[in-house]
Amino acid sequence: MNGRSDREGAPGVPDVPGAPGPALSRRTLIGAAGLGAAALTAAGSGIAGAAGSSTGYGTSAQRRAHSFLAAAMDAYPDHGEVRLTQSYTDQAGLFSTAFTYDNALVILAHLAARTETGRRRAVALGDALLYAQAHDPVYDDGRLRQAYNVGPYVFYDGVAQPDGFVRADGTANVGTQFGFTGTAVGDMAWAGIALAALARRTGKRRFLDGAVRIGTWIEVNASTQQPLGGYKFGVDGANAKLPFSSTEHNTDLVGLFGQLALLTGDPVWRQRRSRARAFVEKMWESTAGTGTGFFYTGTNDGVTVNRSPIPEDTQTWTHLALNSRRYSGSLDWAATELAVLDRADRTNSTVPAGQSYEGVTFSSASLVADEDTPIAAFQPKPDRNGVWFEGTAHLALALRDRAGHGDEARAHRLIASIERAQELLGTGQTIGGLAVPERAGVVSASSPLDTGFGFGYYPYRHTGATAWYLLAAARANPLRA
Repeated sequence: MNGRSDREGAPGVPDVPGAPGPALSRRTLIGAAGLGAAALTAAGSGIAGAAGSSTGYGTSAQRRAHSFLAAAMDAYPDHGEVRLTQSYTDQAGLFSTAFTYDNALVILAHLAARTETGRRRAVALGDALLYAQAHDPVYDDGRLRQAYNVGPYVFYDGVAQPDGFVRADGTANVGTQFGFTGTAVGDMAWAGIALAALARRTGKRRFLDGAVRIGTWIEVNASTQQPLGGYKFGVDGANAKLPFSSTEHNTDLVGLFGQLALLTGDPVWRQRRSRARAFVEKMWESTAGTGTGFFYTGTNDGVTVNRSPIPEDTQTWTHLALNSRRYSGSLDWAATELAVLDRADRTNSTVPAGQSYEGVTFSSASLVADEDTPIAAFQPKPDRNGVWFEGTAHLALALRDRAGHGDEARAHRLIASIERAQELLGTGQTIGGLAVPERAGVVSASSPLDTGFGFGYYPYRHTGATAWYLLAAARANPLRA
C-alpha cells in the first residue's frame, strides 16, 4: 500500500462471469470534552482559514457545480430524508456508493458557499454522518465506514441491494457489495473536520461530540510508538489493524486535532496534533540548491520511509495544514514535477479533438504508467498526461493560500482548466438514472490515469473533485485550525 490512503479502492472487480466490472477502480484497502453552543459559535464560523470566502453561489460555474452536488444528494427521494450524497455518476459503475471522504468535502463546500441553502444541506449531511456513527450494524465506538449505499441497485452478480442509506432495520447501509467496510484514518479525519466546521457554523453540540468521537477512535485504534511515530492507517473490514502509516492521513490529523483543540480547549488534542505533525515532517525531502522539496508517501513498517511513488496530495495538503514557509516549496515541486497537459493526440487520451486541459496528475508513477497495459481488469489503458482535477484543485487552493509571487496567476489558470472541464467533459451522465444538470459537476480526470497505487481515475463527474473546485474558488482552506 506504500503507506498512503487512496480514497477509492477495494478488492478487484466482482467475480461474476461476463460482468463488465465497475468502470472506476476502488480503494485497494479497506474494506467528550467541549464547549457550550454559545462558545462554539464564538470560536468562529464556517471552514477554518476561510477568510476571504466568496458569498453566495458566486459565478455561473460555481452555481452549476453546486447544482451537481444538490442532484447527487437528492437522487433517491423515495428512500428517506436521512441521506448522503452519491459520489460518482452512474457511469462509473459504483451504483449509489457514497464515500465518507467525498461527503465530508461536500459538507465543507456547502458551508463555503455562505448561503442558507448551503448551510441546510451541510447540516443534513452532517446529521447523516452522525446517524451512521450511531447506527452502525456492528460497532458502537464512533467509527464511520469507507462508504455507504444511498439508493437501490442490482449488483453485477444479479443480487439486488434494495435499500437507501437507512436500511429497513434502521442500521446505516454499509457498502458491503464492493467491500467498502473498513475504516481509514484519513476518511475519519475528513469527516471529523466537516463536523467541526458544522459545530463552528451552527453552535450545535452534537457536531462537536461526533468529531470528538472520531478523534478518540483514531487515538485508540491508530496511535503507534514505532520509530517514525504518528498514526497508522486504520482497520480493514474484519477490524484488523493495518500496519502502515500515511503522510496524507497524518496531515489530515494535523487539521482535525488542531480544530478539536480550538473547539474543546482540551490540551490533549494539541499533543496529538504535534505527534501527527512530527510524522509528516519526517517525510520531508529537501531538493538541494532549489529551495523546493517534497513529502514522501509514508511507511509500511513504521521504520523505513517509502520513497516511491510520490503523490500530489502530500505536497498540497501539507501546505494547507502546516502553513510553514520551510515546506511551502512542495507546491513548486508539485506544480513542476507533476504537471501535465492533456489533449486528443496524447496516447490513450479521451479528450475530444480541439480541447486541452492543464493541471497535475496523481503521482510520480502516473507519469511513467505503462500505456500498453490496462490500469486494472476491465479498465482502459492509461494516458500519462491525464489531468487529475481533484488534485489540480488542491494545488490551486494551496497556491492561493500561499499567495507568493505568481501564485494567484498560476491558480487562476488551473481553476480555468477545471471550469472548462466542467463545461465540456462528462456529458450525458446520470445519477440514480436521472440526467445531471447541464454542464454541472467536475470529472475526476480528463482521461483515464493510473495513480500508481493500484487504481485509476476516469472522466466521470465526481462530487469530491467538484467540492475541491468549489473550495479553491472560494479560497476556503479546510485544514487550517
